[in-house]
This record gives sequence, structure tokens and C-alpha cells, in this order.
Amino acid sequence: VERLAIPAVRLTDGPNGARGTALFGLGNETSVCVPCGSALGATWDPALVERVGVMLGEEAITKACRVLLAPTVNLHRSPTYGRNFECYSEDPLLSGKTAAGFVRGVQSQGVATTVKHFVGNEAEFERNTLDSVIDPRTLREVYLVPFELAVKEGGALGIMTGYNRVNGTHNTSHVELLRDVLRDEWGFEGFVITDWFGTVSTEQSPIAGVDLEMPGPGRGYGPALAQAVRDGVVDEALLDERVHKFLGTLDRLGILDAEVGTATSVDRPDHRALAREASATSMVLLKNDG
Repeated sequence: VERLAIPAVRLTDGPNGARGTALFGLGNETSVCVPCGSALGATWDPALVERVGVMLGEEAITKACRVLLAPTVNLHRSPTYGRNFECYSEDPLLSGKTAAGFVRGVQSQGVATTVKHFVGNEAEFERNTLDSVIDPRTLREVYLVPFELAVKEGGALGIMTGYNRVNGTHNTSHVELLRDVLRDEWGFEGFVITDWFGTVSTEQSPIAGVDLEMPGPGRGYGPALAQAVRDGVVDEALLDERVHKFLGTLDRLGILDAEVGTATSVDRPDHRALAREASATSMVLLKNDG
């Protein structure tokens, strides 16, 4: 938005590398490829993962990106879940501690993380409409734990919603989870972003606290949200709050005053060495002692 001096801000995948803005390897820039999430979880070493996060933050900067679409902290609950490779573990405590380290590392470089996919997004069957029915205790003690630790111990500045519903309500409209738990209870001060083409309600998502719909052009937000405000269907104060949360987070990282930059390839020996170290540390040997 040039008249307000709001610059372009680029986002990049992801959990095992900062590939830049080109889709699926179609760009010319190369990136370091770190071990996938399940391998990082198998290191049992949040401090090592924090160092990996620092490296990925550095890599994101070289790709002219200031938001890294990672980490993925959904749990290994089904062997046929397509995103298991980028998730850390079936254990919520290990996943949360690992994620907190990853987040601290990335964000130390002035790059925001988006912890995903909030929440209960652990199945592939009808993934865009699936209803995850989870009782309150299990939700608290299992599925929410990795996100809670990423926020409270890692200081995560972004959360990405899942496509699914939880107990009948889409994550992108879930007031209880996004507003009551995430913001009010945990004290989350960052921005909430949808998964790509995730279901968005023009009326309910601003109330729940979704700040950014991805990708553009807007469908639930954009012109539809502007018209809803003009029609009095959505309170303008809600729109102000959404904009404030998003731009406030970018300002906190100095992004609003930074040049967008140009994506470049950087091949550093220390990055290669760290990727190799993380890969070796992920190997777990079981010894038969009888």
C-alpha cells in the first residue's frame, strides 16, 4: 500500500528449508535442505533445532522473505497422514519443546514463524472439511500442547489455521480456540493466517481473530470484508483490530522499514555442516541388551 508506506512482504515455505517465493522448485535460487520435521524430532535436542532455526532464518532473508511458513506441530496420529514427514513426533511435549527451539532460532533473525496447522489437523481423509471431534481434556493435554509451548516458550509471532473443523466449527471461525485460548489465555500477540485457500467466513473469521487470508486475491476477506464493513455486518473496530495485529507484528520485526530485497542463492560451509550434524543426530540406534 504505497500511500501508507506499507511495503510488500514475502512469505516462504517451510519446515525443512526456505525455498523462496517460487512454487515447487521452479525458481533459480537454491536453498539449504535441512532434515525433515520427523528427523529433527528424533534428535531429542531443542537446542540443536534452535540452531537449525537460526540457519533457516538466515536463509529466509537471502530469499527476500520475512515470514517462514513453519514449524508444523501436528501429531503423528495416523500412518497415512500426508504431512507426517514435516511434523516432529507423536508426543505433544517433545513436539512443543522442539517447536519452541525452532521458533526462537528463526525469529532471532527478524523472521516471523507461523506455527501450523491450528489445531487437530492430523488426517488426510477429506482434509478440507474433516471434523476432528476431540473431548476437552484430550484437546488440552494432547493436541494444543505443541502450540502452547511454541507460543509461551518460543514466542511465536504467527499461527496458521488448519483446514479442518474442531467439534463442528471450522478453525478459521473458532472463537473459543483462536480468541479465548490462543489470545486471551496464552497471551499470543502475533498474527493468525489461514492455510492456502482455507475456508474463511467473512463475518465470523474477524470475530475469531483471523488477521490474514492467504493467498490473494481476497475471497472471504478483501473486497467482501470491505463491503461487509460498509453494510454494517462486520464492526469496523474488528477490521481495525485485525490490521493492527498484522502490521504491529511486522513493525515489531522492523519489516515495515526494510527494503524488500532480491532473492539470492547462498551456499555456506557452516550451513552444510549444521545440516549434516542435524541429520546425523537424528539417527537413533537401538541396542539389544537381551
